[in-house]
Amino acid sequence: MSSGPHERTEAGLPRKSGPFGLQLDGFGLFTSILMALIVGVMFFFLLTFFAITGIGIYNMMGHSLNYADSYKLISFPAACVVMALSLIYFGSLWLRRKLSA
Repeated sequence: MSSGPHERTEAGLPRKSGPFGLQLDGFGLFTSILMALIVGVMFFFLLTFFAITGIGIYNMMGHSLNYADSYKLISFPAACVVMALSLIYFGSLWLRRKLSA
């Protein structure tokens, strides 16, 4: 069976796909929570990389910022917001699946 863009479900309906063609519906509760945590952690590490790089460039221009600020002031608050949004998103997908079944 092919997994192209025109794949159909068992009922013959077109299968929904999410961003980049990824299918994000059909997860259980544990998987939805795990996916939200993974998105938050990945965003934390990616943003930390960019924050440390930015602080390094800023410090090379003659300023003096502490690198710990990249964790405390930039990455952690932003990752908490992204994790909360992803919990809402994946939770709504799970809830929609439960209510439609």
